[in-house]
Formats: sequence, structure tokens, C-alpha cells
Amino acid sequence: MGKEGQAAAMEIDDPKSNASDQIVPKFSINVLQLLKSAQMQHGLRHGDYTRYRRYCTARLRRLYKSLKLTHGRGKYSRRPITEATVTEVRVLHRVLYTAERAWSHAMEKRQLSDGPNARQRIYLIGRLRKAVKWATLFSQLCATKGDSRTSLEAEAYASFMKGSLLFEQDQNWETALMNFKSARAVYEELRKYGDLENQVLCRERVEELEPSIRYCLHKLGKSNLQTSELLQIDEMEGPALDLFKAKLEAVMAETRSQQAASMTEFHWLGHKFPISNAKTRVAILKAQELEKDLHGPTAETLPGDKRLAIFDKIFTAYHEARSCIRSDLVSAGSSENVKDDLNGLDKAVSAVLGLRTIERNQLLVSIAKSKLTRQRDDKNEKATKPEELVRLYDLLLQNTADLSDLISSGRDRKPEEVAFAEECALKSLAFRAERCFFLGKSYSLAGMRKEAYALYTRARSLAEDALQKFQATGTGDQAMVKELKVLCEECRSNICIEHATGIMEELKAPENLSKKISNISLTGAAKKVEKFLLEKLEMYESAVGNSTVKNAPRIEAFPPAFRAIPRNPIVLDLAYNFIDFPSLENRMKKDKKGLISRFWR
Repeated sequence: MGKEGQAAAMEIDDPKSNASDQIVPKFSINVLQLLKSAQMQHGLRHGDYTRYRRYCTARLRRLYKSLKLTHGRGKYSRRPITEATVTEVRVLHRVLYTAERAWSHAMEKRQLSDGPNARQRIYLIGRLRKAVKWATLFSQLCATKGDSRTSLEAEAYASFMKGSLLFEQDQNWETALMNFKSARAVYEELRKYGDLENQVLCRERVEELEPSIRYCLHKLGKSNLQTSELLQIDEMEGPALDLFKAKLEAVMAETRSQQAASMTEFHWLGHKFPISNAKTRVAILKAQELEKDLHGPTAETLPGDKRLAIFDKIFTAYHEARSCIRSDLVSAGSSENVKDDLNGLDKAVSAVLGLRTIERNQLLVSIAKSKLTRQRDDKNEKATKPEELVRLYDLLLQNTADLSDLISSGRDRKPEEVAFAEECALKSLAFRAERCFFLGKSYSLAGMRKEAYALYTRARSLAEDALQKFQATGTGDQAMVKELKVLCEECRSNICIEHATGIMEELKAPENLSKKISNISLTGAAKKVEKFLLEKLEMYESAVGNSTVKNAPRIEAFPPAFRAIPRNPIVLDLAYNFIDFPSLENRMKKDKKGLISRFWR
């Protein structure tokens, strides 16, 4: 019996018998979900690659410390990562975050304000090569140490990094296309499995990779991708698209520079102003391209938020042009002709900028009006108040006045400028009518019928006057004419409503007053006073009240009420002033007088 137990123990301790029966565990990492969560939480939601790179550095520091791979103060000795050293999943995390740190550092250099120069570009490509190296190592380790899904995701990640490197180098587009397609195929396959969150992430990744694939096909001449389609791709969001956007912006800047070479003058209201600065040309050309998107045939189909984003880009471009013009004015010296041309160009650009500001504020008014009249299904959606529209029309009146003053500032005004100033005056009149109407709405909501009636009447008078003047010119804005007609009808209907409502309230006033007087009691209101919690402890009843009603909980009265308490009686000693007290002078110490006594004081 003892020999059998000893033999069994020897078989258990035998390493050869363990090696055949032991199963090597496979590590599992949801690579896409892990990286997406880290990127969104640490900067890439707002495109802050510096913050994400610092997070990767801190994450690697924690991994080195937990894995006990710190080298201390001695000489640093590199520890190669092989399949034998991958004993836990944190080693794979170390390789993955090293690749992410290199990639985020490269993207940080790519997002410099003036673009990377030659030296920075060399460093950028070096960091991308480092990211490719670590991503390839991560893919190789996951092929042997990870499960099948982890291996596929690691392979897709490495393919994306290789494609990004070739995309940045502007060479070997076929290999870049093959890598992007390989990553897309993996994510398309993975989106069929897993939970809903994983499927959504894979679908978003496929959409982010699609523009890069289309651009590679365009560079290879296998796709007739138009410039408008490239601009639509530029509106998409995602970290995988940032490198593509930077490349696209560089291509568009180069195209604008080529087009700006033929742009020598800026035309505005019959004036022609020469443009000598290349940066000014590029900025104005960029703004004009964006204006085509706003006034083109597809402008009506654009949602409001995208149109506002285009307006912001236009303002940026025109402000850049104005800064270049004013820099040229400083360096113009004493040349009067050059200064006159630059001042005229500055005035023209400022006028166009003011006109686009009016258009943007009109867009904000239309969005606010749609929220005011539309039935809101979502209770969380903020309702538009008439006061907000009054504030927007105040801005429009101020913008119109500034633009009119700018145009009227010249001495020799051309007929185009005079006509434009008259159009600004008509718009100002229409904006005054709209402002007066919504001011009346705010008074109506406050129950002030007389004021609302007077404001609606004034708004109708202004609207009819503006409509008559617009129709007299014949070349007025048809959209403005239509709005004024609608405003006249609304003013008329609201005048009738306020008049009727005011009469009804006046007729019902005595009745309401008599009802209120009839409820008055000489003994006080017979109102049920609810007890506090400490007064009804024997009853099983909530003192907090209904959760749907905003009432204060009746637990205890605070601050507590005043209560009479007994105190010591007040004693008044009235006989004190009539008592003759005995003299105490004989008990007082007398002063010693004399020359010798002074020394003993």
C-alpha cells in the first residue's frame, strides 16, 4: 500500500507527465473596445493627442511597476519580449500601449498649427514606424498567446498601423490599400458576433476606414472621387480619420495655392481691389469655396448644425485674410496708392464678413422659430422663449446698422453701394417688425394684454410698411417678402386674440373678485394643517410626501417656534438712594508727611 502511494506521488511530481496533460491558457483582449474606451476618456473625444499620449505614458509606467520591469538606478538593460516572457495579459497590454503611445505622438506632430516642417515630418514618420513595429509584435504575440478573436483584432490593428505609415509617406499606395482592406475585412467579420456594443464599435471602425480606402483608390486612378465627396468625408469624425483629414487638408491647401495664383483681384459692389499677398488670396479663396456650399443647390438639405459649422469656417478664413491685410498695411510704408488699395480691400472683406454674420444670425432665428412652433416630443428638449428671439433680432439690428455705417463711410459712393445701403435699411425695418412682434408675445405670456395689443399693432404697422417698400423696389429678397406677409397675418390674428382675451378677463374680474371675497373668513382660513412627523409617530404615514409633487418634507418645524419660559424675577432696590452709610475714613490709610517719610514710600 505504501509503495503504491509512493509511486503515485512520483508520477504526480514527474514534470514529463505534467507537460503532456497541462493546457496552456489563452489570453483574451477586446482590443478595439479597450482602445476606444481609453481614447474617448483621455482626450481623443476632442482631438487632444497630447493628453492621450501622456495617458499612455502613465499607463506604461504603471504596467512596468506592476510587472516589476523597472531597472532602478543601475545601468538599463533591454529585456526582449518573446513568447516565453508573455506569462500574463498585462505583458500584451504593455506592447499595445507602447504602439499607441508612438502613434499618438506622431498624430500630435501632425496636428501642429502651421503643419510639421521637414525636421518634424522625419520625426513623425519615425514614430509611425515605431508604432508599426510594436503593433506587428503585438499581432505576433497574440497569434500564439491569445484566443482567435484577440488574434484577429491584433492583426487588424497591425494592418491599420502599416496602412497609416504608407498613407503618410505618400508612397506604395497599393500596399496601403491592401492593409486598409485587410483591416476592414476583419472588422466586418467581427461585427457579426459579440454583444451590441462590440457590433457598433466594429461598424464605426469600418466607416472610419472607408474614406482611406477610397482615397487610396483615387491615388491609384481606380476611382473618380470628386472634390465635393472629399469634403463630405472630411465632415466625418473618428481617430482613424484624423490622419486622412490632415492629408486632405494639405492637398486642399496645395490646390488652393495653385488656384490663388490666378486670383489677382477681389470684386465687391462695383469695386476691384488688387490682392498681392498670397496668404490673403488663399484665405479668401477658401472662404469663397465654403460659401458655395451655403448657397449651392444642396444647401437646403444641409442640417442647421452643419451650416453653422460652415459659417464658423468662413469667419475664420475671412479673419485670417483681414489679419494678413492689416499686416501688409503696417509694412506698406509711405506708399499712398498701396495703402488706399489695402484699405479698400479691408473694407470689402469686412463688409462681406458682416453680411455673412447677418446670414448666420438669420439661420439662428429660423432654428429658434422652428423650436418655438414645433410640437416637441422630447421632454428634455429646451423650449425657445420669445425673449431669445428678441435678443437675436437685437443682434441683427446691430449687425445691419454696423454694415450700413461701413458702406456709407466712403466719399465717392457707387450706385451699387447706394442700393446695398437701401437694402440694409429695408432689412432693418423688417427686423424691427419681427422684434416688436416677439416682444408682444413675451408680454402676452406674462398676461399683460394692453401692452401686447399695442406691440402687435406696432409690429403690424412696421411689417406693412416694410412689405410695401420691398414690393416697390421689385428686386427685394423674396424670402423676406414671404416672411413679412406671414408676419402681417400673425399680427392681425394676435391683435384679435389679445383684444378678445382682454375683454373676457375684464368681464370676469368682478366674478373672480367676489369668489375670492366669499372665501375669506373672520376666524381665519379653514385650511387643513398637516401635522409634522414627530406629532404623529403612532401613525404609519410618510412625512416626505409624494415624489411627483415638489413639497417640502414635514418632519419637524425649522426654525423652531418661540416659546415662553420662566425666568428669575426682577428686583428693584428703591431704598438704596435714601440710606446714609457710616463714614470709613478712620479705617483708611493715611499719607505720611515729612522729608524722611518720602524715602519710605
